[in-house]
Amino acid sequence: MGFGIFLLGLMVAIAVERWQNQDSGFLSPPPQSSLRPPQALEPPQPDSDRLANPPARPQGDDAAPDTAFDQTNFIVRAVRQVEPSVVRIDGRRLYSEEDLRALDPLDPIPYPPDFQSAGTGFVIDDQGHVLTNAHVVGNAEQVRVVLQNGRSLRGTVLGRDSITDVAVVKLDGVSLAPVPIGDSDDLKPGEWAIAIGNPLGLDSTVTMGIISATGRSSREIGVPERRVGFIQTDAAINPGNSGGPLLNASGAAIGMNTAILDGAQGLGFAIPIKTALRVAQQIIANGVAEHPYLGVRLKTLDAELQAQLAQQENRPKITVSQGVLIVDVVANSPAEAAGLQMGDVILAIDDVAVMNFESVQRIVEETAIGDSLELDIARGDQQLTLEVRPGPFPAN
Repeated sequence: MGFGIFLLGLMVAIAVERWQNQDSGFLSPPPQSSLRPPQALEPPQPDSDRLANPPARPQGDDAAPDTAFDQTNFIVRAVRQVEPSVVRIDGRRLYSEEDLRALDPLDPIPYPPDFQSAGTGFVIDDQGHVLTNAHVVGNAEQVRVVLQNGRSLRGTVLGRDSITDVAVVKLDGVSLAPVPIGDSDDLKPGEWAIAIGNPLGLDSTVTMGIISATGRSSREIGVPERRVGFIQTDAAINPGNSGGPLLNASGAAIGMNTAILDGAQGLGFAIPIKTALRVAQQIIANGVAEHPYLGVRLKTLDAELQAQLAQQENRPKITVSQGVLIVDVVANSPAEAAGLQMGDVILAIDDVAVMNFESVQRIVEETAIGDSLELDIARGDQQLTLEVRPGPFPAN
């Protein structure tokens, strides 16, 4: 009995001691680590508190969440640079004098009732001159020009050149930065190409591709009446792109979009910007562009032509295997005055060898009217050098 009471008391004492130890854990601070003293927790400081000159955050349209991926690339930068200076031209219909007199000169020009199509143009200087295609303005003397911001203006057609398909429109009362001009003489296939225009009524359309080829002849692309060595590109070009700029990766104009091949895809063509500006400057200065003219019909002397000549009874005597054959000389032309004859083979011009008729055409086109050209020719067994001075291209 006494032992039972002793055992019960011992158990009660142990329980009380355990309760006291547990309670003291809530009342006493926890043991401190011997490695580091306790520190109060503070919120992390922003980067701007740690940097002397924190970077400014973008505002407006350029602002984006920190987690957004920056998709700006060279195409975006090129387009932003020139887009305000690319315009839509509604010009294939001629406005009557009555229509124009009825309008306040400060009011925008409305669409004509029989309006059917539109094209593109771009500003080339700080005087308000806009470069476009001759086939865009047609026979109109006044055209409706729509800026990127939607504002409509009346544009005066200063002149058009059917031989190169270049035209110039003058805008008054507006200040637009000119599109930067690139180098169209040193283009290489594979370089980037960016086209901006208004195809099929879809304003400010941007397409991208590469330079596919240079120096394409007018004959190759089905417009033999043109005197242009075209740039070929696979950047999508459709009706309405005509007259718009073809840009390089830096956003400089290297050409003016002008043509597509019917039924083809990825085959667009542009007039080199050097050619377009040369013609435009003449139009601005004189209202017309003059083209140098020899008065000869030419064919490239290749194996196919030689085979054709071999079938002719009265074929000319040809003793060379390459060059450019003169197949006709126009009466009273500079070529006739210089003594050129049918059957002559042009070998070089000013000591530059010529292998096809396009190269002759290009050299003549880049020569000022009245300047002298030395032609090395083969006439039968003879080698001759003749001097010819191009005249102005006849109106007919």
